[in-house]
Amino acid sequence: MTTLTETDIPREQRTLRAGGTVPLVRKPSLLLALWLVIEMALLFGLAPVIMSWLVHGERIPLLSEYIPPGTKIPVFVVLLPVLGIAAFLLLIDPTFRLRDELRRGLGWRNALSIALIFLIIGGAATWWIKSYHPSWFLEFPTNRPDTYTRIMLAYPLFSVAAQELLYRSFFFHRYGPLFGNHAWLIVIVNGLLFGYAHIVMNSPFAVAATTLGGLILAARYAMTRSFWAVFIEHTLWGWLVFTIGLGRYFFTGVSNV
Repeated sequence: MTTLTETDIPREQRTLRAGGTVPLVRKPSLLLALWLVIEMALLFGLAPVIMSWLVHGERIPLLSEYIPPGTKIPVFVVLLPVLGIAAFLLLIDPTFRLRDELRRGLGWRNALSIALIFLIIGGAATWWIKSYHPSWFLEFPTNRPDTYTRIMLAYPLFSVAAQELLYRSFFFHRYGPLFGNHAWLIVIVNGLLFGYAHIVMNSPFAVAATTLGGLILAARYAMTRSFWAVFIEHTLWGWLVFTIGLGRYFFTGVSNV
């Protein structure tokens, strides 16, 4: 059996996939596309709502008998079922190879682009905090250095890696065929869903900020198909947020650990 290559499929029939894809595939059938849309709505639309209820101890319809109202569950725990489903779907997918996904490097052009965007937007955010909320600046590392250090070390490994595998590698591989070769469309949808998922933080600022960040990360992944590119970029933004004083908007759901 001959493996399809990029030149074997007309441009208009090619589909967006993750970096760890083995062969190219054609657009899904109407029935499969409908199922993928429903699946995406459940995993990235309904699941964040349920996660928010669990993190904030609200009543869960049909589950109140098993999870009494008022029971607060850490955000990384409520994320595990969604990660498990995504991992299972990738595991049984013969067109995905994790080792290929992790093999793609960064490249100096991407590294330069990441650095420039980080310096410009990150510098603007730092200036805003120092100018309008000076008491916030370096508050976390100054007042709680031990907790700050633990978060700086654990955040990339336990938060960024999980989020990027779910929202970039899995999302692009699983639902990329729905968007054909319209990279701009999947970038917008992915970025909006990434921001929407942060309703768990119960902060409009967190949703707005992560939507912007999600658009940047989705665009990066669409261009590079590199997990390491988005992993490094996401880590830098997280470190900045917790360092300059914006962590107060992103700590809800983690503070109850």
